[in-house]
Amino acid sequence: MTLDPVHVDGIADLAAYLARNVDDEEHVDLARTVWDEYLDPLYGPDGDVVLDPLGERRLRSVTIDDVALADPPFETAHGLDSGTINPTTFKNGIVLDVAQAAMAAVPSDLDLHRHRSIVATTHANDSTLKLDEPWRKLDDGYCRWRIIHAPRVSRYAEGVVHALALYLSESTHALEYADRVDDLLILDGPLYPKELLNWRDRDSELRNLSREAKPKEVVKNYMRLVERFVERDVPLCGFVKNPASKHLVNAVRDRGMEAPWADDTAFFTRLLERRAVGNGETERRDTSELTFTNWFVSRGGSDRTFAADGDAYGLERNLDDDLYEVAFFVVYDPRTDVLYRVEAPVAFARDETVRRQLTTQMLRDIAAERGPPEAVAKADELARISAREKVALRRKLEENLGSDAVWRYDDVRWAPNE
Repeated sequence: MTLDPVHVDGIADLAAYLARNVDDEEHVDLARTVWDEYLDPLYGPDGDVVLDPLGERRLRSVTIDDVALADPPFETAHGLDSGTINPTTFKNGIVLDVAQAAMAAVPSDLDLHRHRSIVATTHANDSTLKLDEPWRKLDDGYCRWRIIHAPRVSRYAEGVVHALALYLSESTHALEYADRVDDLLILDGPLYPKELLNWRDRDSELRNLSREAKPKEVVKNYMRLVERFVERDVPLCGFVKNPASKHLVNAVRDRGMEAPWADDTAFFTRLLERRAVGNGETERRDTSELTFTNWFVSRGGSDRTFAADGDAYGLERNLDDDLYEVAFFVVYDPRTDVLYRVEAPVAFARDETVRRQLTTQMLRDIAAERGPPEAVAKADELARISAREKVALRRKLEENLGSDAVWRYDDVRWAPNE
């Protein structure tokens, strides 16, 4: 115990002081004003449309118990995720991260669940080191692995190897097993690799790195994935568990409107949360319904890369440019006070029937699972590398590399107990 009761009371007093000086109730009215007056469509500072409604702009709700029992619009659903050991720096100068991707099916397909794509991404300051390897197989062909050498950077080496390993394993696994998906594929995360897309808005080193072949290869995989599913007429979407975009609130501020929310998630949460007076006359959150928005086409932030007039990361598009655009809707679960964002290519979302099917599927799954859809949760479980496994893998890597990892205090502090 590091806090005495007097300290706890003091912190509580700080919160009370902030509450007196921040009128949170006004934020509800502000959110509704933004919704009513700014989002049909929302213009950026240059007059370009950054958010455009698909169909009628509406705030909607559905009773949780009812939608949880609804028939799923898709007979089967597949989820895809990738997990890593987290970037590790070794004393010999190598920085390494290892990611494994897995696809899950609902109903279960144990043969599919066994398949893995493992990518190890390395960074070394030795310019003579050549580590790129073709795919190799193990586990009777159920698992394939490869090593790639990340482009050299003076900073950000850990972030670069992490992003390339994660996204390359996920995108290649999705392409390899795309034909196993009959009805719906749900990516655990956004539709496109937003971390790579954001490199071009960071400092000059990451901006230059985004022009290199390996980052482009990863982004190209996601474009080809969209094309593959459009050609097969099988819907594809991304389920974002922790949406963190800010382009809506930034665009509102650029228009001169007060926007007190930290990000778009805070805005939509304030807009969609409902409160009711309880038996004791105390206002509390209404937890009986999921609330959600209509679909929007997003062309702000990293989503502008695949806007019809975006440069698509300098890659060639094989479909009409507008079909790659990102469409989304958000859904708020009051039971957990969490907001989710569901993304899909405009190629699918422009069809009202498909939009309705995707919306119903996501609402049903969230209501029934009290969280992400079952296909996503299964994929996350298959791809996740536990803390204990990460420690064991790092020790194996130390042995085989002949070099110790560079351990930091937090690695020791938070290491799992033996």
